[in-house]
Amino acid sequence: MAKSEGPALRSRRVIPKMPGILAVDDGNGSSNGDPRITSNGNMEVEHVIRKKLQLKMKVEHLKADLMKQLDSQVNEFVDSLIEESTCLDTPSVSSFFSPTLCDKERSKLRQLRTPQDQGKLFVVRRSLLDELFEVNHIRTIYHMFIALLILFILSTLVVDFIDEGRLVLDFDLLVYAFGQLPLVVCTWLCMFSSILVVPYGLFHLWAGQYQASRHRALRSVMAGSAFLLYQGLGLGFLPTYVVLKNGFPPASCFIVILEQVRLMMKAHSFVRENVPRVLVSAQGKKTPVVIPQLTQYLYFLFAPTLIYRDSYPRNPVIRWGYVTTKFLQVLGCLFYAYYVFVRLCIPQFRSINLQLFDLRVMVLCVFNSILPGVLVLFLAFFAFLHCWLNAFAEMLRFADRMFYKDWWNSTSYANYYRTWNVVVHDWLYNYIYRDFLWMSGKRFRATAMLCVFTVSAVAHEYVLAICFGFFYPVLFCLFMCFGMVFNFILHDRRKGPIWNVIMWTSLFLGQGVLICLYSQEWYAHRYCPLQEPSFLDLLKPRSWTCHQQIAPAVDSP
Repeated sequence: MAKSEGPALRSRRVIPKMPGILAVDDGNGSSNGDPRITSNGNMEVEHVIRKKLQLKMKVEHLKADLMKQLDSQVNEFVDSLIEESTCLDTPSVSSFFSPTLCDKERSKLRQLRTPQDQGKLFVVRRSLLDELFEVNHIRTIYHMFIALLILFILSTLVVDFIDEGRLVLDFDLLVYAFGQLPLVVCTWLCMFSSILVVPYGLFHLWAGQYQASRHRALRSVMAGSAFLLYQGLGLGFLPTYVVLKNGFPPASCFIVILEQVRLMMKAHSFVRENVPRVLVSAQGKKTPVVIPQLTQYLYFLFAPTLIYRDSYPRNPVIRWGYVTTKFLQVLGCLFYAYYVFVRLCIPQFRSINLQLFDLRVMVLCVFNSILPGVLVLFLAFFAFLHCWLNAFAEMLRFADRMFYKDWWNSTSYANYYRTWNVVVHDWLYNYIYRDFLWMSGKRFRATAMLCVFTVSAVAHEYVLAICFGFFYPVLFCLFMCFGMVFNFILHDRRKGPIWNVIMWTSLFLGQGVLICLYSQEWYAHRYCPLQEPSFLDLLKPRSWTCHQQIAPAVDSP
């Protein structure tokens, strides 16, 4: 009996005393635990409250520790699942290769870096903002932006009513910016038809006869030259010529030029991912050549990714209500940007070229442009990277919705570049950075990073130069100078809130510089046109000397 009661008695002894339970006085003025009742029968209320507060603080700290441990365990579990899914794919990948390959051929095979074993892994996941908007506190920030849009609309209507004596509801800026839409649609149809036929047709012809051909090198050179000629002439020169020849307005230019860049990147990805598969099949000789179907290529052209795969994870159904909501949000962002320019940008820059171009004017212009610049940044991110891409992903049942990460929490520019636009970052990382390291034998990592920055900066500046109609390499200089410097100074080892504040401050200041300088140059080209500009005149910023031409005309009676 004593042995059976022993464990029970020991278990009773280890039960801690709760601080809120009153102890009984033993008659000597002290209890058998913490004193709760004095010898004269008065309760120490303050002592009890203090103990309860201490217990509450301990519970809160314990809760925070448990949540941190749970979050870390969940992240480790998800990472392990992704790694296991990758491992499960390896048998199918290895079975794709010929089992009769020798060691030398297998080493060549590893150098070709097929997309299935080392490329981007697509998994089912939602966009981060869709998850955050389920939290009431985050949704309130979204409501604040809607309220600001309402105030912009009301202020515009009130000012127009006071100035004109009536409500002015025309949208002259939008009508001008999206002018010549029928010609834009025709240009896009020609671009899309050509990329649907030419790259796939060239690859099909080359891959279908490569294994049996005796002149593989010559056939490959001819096919590669034809593809590069199409990329440079068909997709590169002709759409740009149409835009410049017909004088497309800015928004219409952005539609054509951004689609031009997107289709060129997709064509490169399709060829880059499928050529190694054909080379591997040709080495095996008994393995049939794997050529993607036209439907797979067509799906890739519309899919919100720049990395080609034969198949992607798919959702079971299409939520058409979700699609409608995203397109309505894109339309709302468009009107939001319209009111930002009408209320904050145009009144400021209309007469700025009449002032002397000096340091004071520049500083005031930059700081006055920070607010519209930040709003345009948020609108571009939300409208395109979240709403537009999610709408097309939903219509295509494309399940991997990680088009961006939590870039707003970045404490380093290196992390910001990786998380701001994941779609473009994946393309640059796989086809510029990793391919450069592969060709250089995994050396010159700094040079590979420099190549990524250069390609990105040139592409961005090309888009702005064609769409605005002038060459003013402000964005290029910010990318190549400050962007490179901040990438090494604000690196991944920078942690803490202060570095996030520094990143946001520099980002806000950069947006102010962009809006200020490009707006000045835009109005300078409108106020001071040149009849027969030379090549140097095209490279020289017009805003530096425009006030000298306007001032005499303004001062004269």
